[in-house]
Amino acid sequence: MSPTNQPPRQSRADRRPRPTSARRVAFDVLRAVQVDDAYANLLLPTRIRRAGLSARDAAFATELTYGSIRMLGRYDAIVGVASGRRLDNIESDVLDVMRLGVHQLLGMRTPTHAAVSATVELAREVGARRATGFVNAVLRKVAAKTDDEWDALVTEGRSGDALLATRWSHPSWVVAALRDALAAERSRDELAALLAADNVAPRVQLVALPGLATDEDVRTATAGDADDEAAPLGPGTVTQDDDGADDGAGTDDDTGTEPPVRIPEADAGPVSPLGIRGTTGDPARVPGVAAGRLRVQDEGSQLAALALTRSSAVRPGERWLDMCAGPGGKAALLAAEAAQGRATLVANELVPARAGLVRKALSTVVGADTVTVVEGDGRRFGKPGDELFDRILLDAPCTGLGALRRRPEARWRKQPEDVPELAALQAELLDAAVRALAPGGTLAYVTCSPHLAETRGQVDALLERHGDVLEQLDTAGVVRSVAARDPQVADGPTVQLWPHRIGTDAMFVALLRRRA
Repeated sequence: MSPTNQPPRQSRADRRPRPTSARRVAFDVLRAVQVDDAYANLLLPTRIRRAGLSARDAAFATELTYGSIRMLGRYDAIVGVASGRRLDNIESDVLDVMRLGVHQLLGMRTPTHAAVSATVELAREVGARRATGFVNAVLRKVAAKTDDEWDALVTEGRSGDALLATRWSHPSWVVAALRDALAAERSRDELAALLAADNVAPRVQLVALPGLATDEDVRTATAGDADDEAAPLGPGTVTQDDDGADDGAGTDDDTGTEPPVRIPEADAGPVSPLGIRGTTGDPARVPGVAAGRLRVQDEGSQLAALALTRSSAVRPGERWLDMCAGPGGKAALLAAEAAQGRATLVANELVPARAGLVRKALSTVVGADTVTVVEGDGRRFGKPGDELFDRILLDAPCTGLGALRRRPEARWRKQPEDVPELAALQAELLDAAVRALAPGGTLAYVTCSPHLAETRGQVDALLERHGDVLEQLDTAGVVRSVAARDPQVADGPTVQLWPHRIGTDAMFVALLRRRA
């Protein structure tokens, strides 16, 4: 063959591996969540950095990943109708590709041509070439109907919790648990608003550690980032009213057709006196965060810790205990508060790797004279002869149903069978906390779950066991006195925070004091 007839040689640039796209990053994380029980919030940032995505593409990959996982139940119902197949007859990798495609069409409002063609190409890229025609046909059927039309199709014949579970993409048992928790506050009519709020991508919230953070830290944290983009809107995404009003209103429509949901995060001020809202872009790039004077922390967690530290004046020399300190967010705030009041803190964590995270979180906060990190089972505290503590935070292991916005896969992993085992552990930790509590000392029992078996039920059972030595405090009054604005909590000795009211995780807090 003469040189003129030879095929052109590939340039070196042509032979380079194709850059990883935002959609491929989202697919890889979704597969890891499904197959390897990975945690999206831990894996996704690593994959984004490895792929070298731009800020715009990183934002796209983040919304595509989290949104697809949050709405997985709803999207599966839509794929089932659009394909005419049972989901177990669709190969798992192909199903994941289509979940991503449906979210682009219905959850991100990506133009139909771009969403369909890019998703078909993704199927080809991940080795599902055999299914590209099927993916194309299903996604075009999805694109042919509005979200309201799909809602009518996938909820047809359903009622009650089953309807809500499909519409708002929650397992039915979670819907029932949240309904019961709201009913305990006579707020059952807010259920649809709560379910909708669980599907909203949470905004970054920071804590300004007392004694460390400066006014300049706070100012630069909210100065904005030119590369940041607002999260896309879609089904289950709820926006604020124009005036940012936050009255916690519910709806009389128990099926949640048009819940008047209000998510005040963007416009309303912080509910924590140490909270910062309005940070955009990567929080790690905020100077105060990089220096350890500010930390990423949900304001519900901030209020839970401050309810303990500010429930009464701190006496110099007090000993505090964080029984389950990992990964260290609340411990850092407790340590900063302890330093301000000249108290000392013991931060305990069972898992060595998480104990390492606690040490890292505390490394920039205070010195060794204020805080000690120890490793071991929290149930060991309070043995005869052990030193007692004046304030104890028990942020107990729980189902995490109060943080479904931040941990999108949790709603699909947790099962009702998990609750009794967790409740038994919580009870044992509570008993140890009571044994370790000094006369006149205060215990804060905290969970990131509103499930009644983990919250009010635990407190009631604790008082049955230890009512002779414990008294309940006015937790609602304490939280209101600590908060920067109305936390919208019910009166009483326990507090349940709600994302649809104040834009925080659904933290539960109960304050109890050991009689002197």
